Amino acid sequence: MLSNFLRKKRKVFPSKALEKYHAKLVSLRKDQVLFHEGDKASDYFQVEEGSVKMFIASNDGQEFIQGIFTAGESFGEPALVGNFPYPGSVVAIEASKVWKLPGDYFVQMLKDNFDLHLKMDQVLCQRLRYKSMVLSEISSYEPEHRIAALLKYFKTKNLKSGTSEKVIVPYTRQQLADMSGLRVETVIRTVRKMEKEGKLALEGHKIKF
Repeated sequence: MLSNFLRKKRKVFPSKALEKYHAKLVSLRKDQVLFHEGDKASDYFQVEEGSVKMFIASNDGQEFIQGIFTAGESFGEPALVGNFPYPGSVVAIEASKVWKLPGDYFVQMLKDNFDLHLKMDQVLCQRLRYKSMVLSEISSYEPEHRIAALLKYFKTKNLKSGTSEKVIVPYTRQQLADMSGLRVETVIRTVRKMEKEGKLALEGHKIKF
């Protein structure tokens, strides 16, 4: 399971705060859709257990993953704050539990708690950082550069800055392809090449970077 490979991280908002403002815990089956691209943004979501992905489906059926969110992480809040439809669909990668907080209570919680408001601002800034990385590092470079950029982002997101420790990257080859806009065959070939050049290591089917 994807969530098993990630270190336990601090939640965006404590569960007690979410419960206080009438959030409900929603259980999702693997591959169950939580909401669709274009739906009205009406709720704040935060993963309690498991993992979900937000993606856009092209006309030819290909997916582009906008983000993968695991325990403690939130998603969908830019659309809620900005008052525009959800920019992608969200589906459970594995059996998961997700907090669902109605928009009105979400706004009230931020009004009542400056520390939580500041935390939300930091999360939104990280969203902008990721979008900037996607635009500058992935959209117009060769496959190796795109894959390396995603691996570096994952590492800096989950480890303290400056550490040289290698981590297991939980993404499958297909997920890396869907995040980078590459064909899965290209990802497989590029990962093998990077391993031979010592730029990453493989442990079974998992990438260590």
